[in-house]
Amino acid sequence: MSDFARFVALSDFASWPEKMAGSSAAQRLFHGRGQCFAGFEYFTVDYFAPVLWLVLYRAPEPEFWAQFCTELKLCCEGSSGAAVIQSRYQDSPATYCLWGSIPINFTAKEGAAEYLLDLGAKQNIGYFMDMQPARQWLAERAGGKRILNLFAYTCAFSVAAELAGAARLVNVDMSKGALQVGRENHRRNGARLTTSGEAAELKFLSHDILKSWGRLRKLGPYDVVVCDPPSLQRGSFDAVKDYPKLARRFSELMPLGGDVLACLNAPYLDEQFLRETVERHCAEAVFVERLAGRRDFPEQSADRALKVLHFQIKPREADLI
Repeated sequence: MSDFARFVALSDFASWPEKMAGSSAAQRLFHGRGQCFAGFEYFTVDYFAPVLWLVLYRAPEPEFWAQFCTELKLCCEGSSGAAVIQSRYQDSPATYCLWGSIPINFTAKEGAAEYLLDLGAKQNIGYFMDMQPARQWLAERAGGKRILNLFAYTCAFSVAAELAGAARLVNVDMSKGALQVGRENHRRNGARLTTSGEAAELKFLSHDILKSWGRLRKLGPYDVVVCDPPSLQRGSFDAVKDYPKLARRFSELMPLGGDVLACLNAPYLDEQFLRETVERHCAEAVFVERLAGRRDFPEQSADRALKVLHFQIKPREADLI
């Protein structure tokens, strides 16, 4: 059996056009990075209607890749306006089109929301599809709530919460550019009224989170804190060294109790690391559950996969008197 024939059998390749036609919502067609498809761990295929987005994490086998691209065009060109490929294994990402062209002013659709995408040369395109279950979790709790979104990036959590009627949303990220995209994401999705009939209060702070606790406390308290830091970003954040610093602050940001969604996407750090870090450095934190991932992101190892843990903060006795 050829490599391509084996890929077709593993990936259900023939069903891709039907999946693309069945929904305009962002979806992953092939998740090689989950280590569930031996020999094809080095690439992923997403569909952001009407564009296919393929990411290569190492150089593919030339014979397989040539046949794959030929068959992909025969199978899917009629169902998509473009196929865009990004190579991430070079010193800087390189992007090219298999057919069509890279769209401008383009969005990914997720439920009632849409998020701006940049499919140019940047490694991160402005939207993390695997966080959709976490955004849904937040939306189910957001009505009338005060929410702090740490490492907000382009504010997808905040948009989901505003659409669900959150009262106040504070987005914090060091990148002014990312927050500017976040503002545009909010503008595109339109203001929604809170449960009290007023528009949500929105704030965007381009601060170093680890040096901004005083400002963040003044803007609180919060009912929900979402914490989704990078695993390792030179000069900014190292999960091993810096996650404990975050956990120590959770209870002072929400002294009357609340919910924390602690996220970590480092394959080299397991769930136990994150759970123990939060519980050890925040005595008030009680672990509730780990959120399940998307079904179209199958993972061989739960510890290598994205980890999203829900904690509840117990009110301190002094605050109950």
